[in-house]
Amino acid sequence: MKKTIPLFIVIFLFTFQYSFSTTTFDNNDKEIAQVLSELSTEISSTRKHYENLKQLIYTELNQISKNLLLEMVLEKKLNLLIKKDQLKEKLASLQMSEASNINKIRYLKGLSIIRILYEKVLALDHHFSAIATFNEINKISNPNNYPEFAEVKDLIKNKRDKKKSFQLTGLLGKNMYTSTIDMFINLFNSSATPQEKSAELEKIECIMDFTLRMNNDLNTIYFETAFLQKSNDKVMADLERLFKDYTKPIKYFTSLKECRSNDDWDTIGEHLNSFLDKLDQAMQAGNQQQVVNKMQINLNFPIDRLLQFITEYNRFIDQGDNFYKKFKIILASYENEQQCGSSLPPTYKKLKSDIDIAIEKFNTAYKPVEINGSKMKEILYGINEYE
Repeated sequence: MKKTIPLFIVIFLFTFQYSFSTTTFDNNDKEIAQVLSELSTEISSTRKHYENLKQLIYTELNQISKNLLLEMVLEKKLNLLIKKDQLKEKLASLQMSEASNINKIRYLKGLSIIRILYEKVLALDHHFSAIATFNEINKISNPNNYPEFAEVKDLIKNKRDKKKSFQLTGLLGKNMYTSTIDMFINLFNSSATPQEKSAELEKIECIMDFTLRMNNDLNTIYFETAFLQKSNDKVMADLERLFKDYTKPIKYFTSLKECRSNDDWDTIGEHLNSFLDKLDQAMQAGNQQQVVNKMQINLNFPIDRLLQFITEYNRFIDQGDNFYKKFKIILASYENEQQCGSSLPPTYKKLKSDIDIAIEKFNTAYKPVEINGSKMKEILYGINEYE
C-alpha cells in the first residue's frame, strides 16, 4: 500500500523552508514605536502559525496513544510507536523552527532600531554643531565687541586727562572687566561736562548691563553645550561599537557609517539569510546541538547589548533636555530685557529661539525610547505576556 504524507507535514516543510529564505530588511523613515508594534504583531503571528501546526501533531499523537492502548497486533503496535517517534521529531523540529523565526524577527527589528537611533544621533550632532559657538557667545557677552561701546570709549579717551590716565595693554584692553573699569576711570577724569558724561553712558547702559549680568551665564551655556556635544560623540562611538557587535555573528564587517553611506542594509539581510541557512542545516543534521546552541546564543547576545545602549541613549536625551530647560531659564533671567530689547544683539534672540526649538526636538525627534516591561520581554525573549 502506497504511503501518503500527512498534510500538516507538507505545510511544515514548506513553511520551514520559506521562513529561512525570505529575510529582507526594510526601514523607511519608521519610528521606534512603529518598529516595536511590528515586532509584537509579527511575533504573535509567528507563534499562532506554529501553534496551529503543532496542534495538528498533538492531535495525531493523542490519537496514536489511544490506538496503542487498543491495538493487540504486535506489528501494528510497533508501527504506531515508530510513527509516534517520527511525530515527536517533527514537533521538536517545529519548535526549533519557531525559535529561529522569532530570533530572526527580533534581530531584524533590532537592526531597524539601530538604524533609527543612528539617524537621531547624527541629527543631534548637526544640532550641537549649529548651536551658538564660542565666538558668537563671546561677541554678545563682551562689551568690547559692540560698536557703540567702542565709540564711547574713543570719545572719552579723547577728552581724558592724559597726565592722569594710562593705556591698557592689548590683552587687558580686550578683557571686558578691565576695559570697563578703564572706561569709567577715563570717564571720571575726562574734561566732559556731567551732562555729556550722562549722555555717553546712556548710549551704552543697556550693553553694559546686559554683558555684565549675562557674561557668566552665556559662557555656562556655551561650555555645557560643548559638554553635551562631547557626550553625543561618545554615544555615537558606542552605537558604532554596538553595530559592530550586532553584525559580527552574521559575518558582516562593514562599519555603521559606511553601511549608511552606501545604503548597504539589504546586504545585512543577505548575511543573516546565510547565517540562518547554516543554522537550519545544523538543526536538520540532528547531531549538532552544541553548534545550534552556540549560533542561537551568538544571535541573541547582540539584542541584549542593544537594550543596554537604549538605556544609555535615554539617559543622554533626558540629560540634554534638562540642560536646555536650564538654558531657557538662564536666558529668561535677564530682568531688563523689555527695557533694553532694542539694544540687545540679534544673536541673543536667536539663541533663545534655538533653545526653544532644541527643547521641542528633545521631546519629539530625539525623545527617549520607551520600552516597557512587556516590550522588553518581546525583544529579549520573543514572549508576549498578554497572549
